[in-house]
Amino acid sequence: MNDLADSIVALYRRHAGAWSTARLDGAQGSRLMEAGWLARFRALLPPGADVLDIGCGPGVPIARHLVEHGHPVTGIDSAPEMIALFRRNLAAWQAPTAETIAAQAVVAEAIVADMRSLALGRRFGGLIAWDSFFHLAREPQRRLFPVFAAHAAPGAPLLFTTGPAEGDAIGTLEGEPLYHASLDPAEYRARLDAAGFDLVAHQAEDPECGGHTVWLAQRRG
Repeated sequence: MNDLADSIVALYRRHAGAWSTARLDGAQGSRLMEAGWLARFRALLPPGADVLDIGCGPGVPIARHLVEHGHPVTGIDSAPEMIALFRRNLAAWQAPTAETIAAQAVVAEAIVADMRSLALGRRFGGLIAWDSFFHLAREPQRRLFPVFAAHAAPGAPLLFTTGPAEGDAIGTLEGEPLYHASLDPAEYRARLDAAGFDLVAHQAEDPECGGHTVWLAQRRG
């Protein structure tokens, strides 16, 4: 399992284009699957608050959705190919209002970085790790909660996805094995609390969100 966990970045580097195409295609429908959770996340953000997108991938639909609602996004990803796609996708999107034009100007800040050792030296109004955090093995996941805390301003919401129960799961990406891991839900709750976050909402295998297991928390002031 450790070999599969260690291969995640190389796997996404090889298939960045295919993954981006799939995400773009999935975001073209009339209903954005993640919309409900993103709305709850945005409701906790101050107007114009900046967001750190951890494991940002190609920037669609998550980062683009946030920018459309006036929130500058800094994207980080371990795969340089994903960061290039993120910049291209957001640069190609035409902001419809003065508010989102201002946000779009900031969204070009996209950084090649490993979330496990992230140390940007600044705090953000919100953090999101959608379909990225769960690719880490369990011990690196445990070590990431202080990283979340170090980058979250007081009151900042944190939105992330996991598996529904402790264990490993192997999916596929372009026919190659794709590793996922999860802690026990009780441990996620305990680690959020220890890192200074209050749990706002949690749904295991949400049927309204493609079966995602979702956590929404907020940094204590």
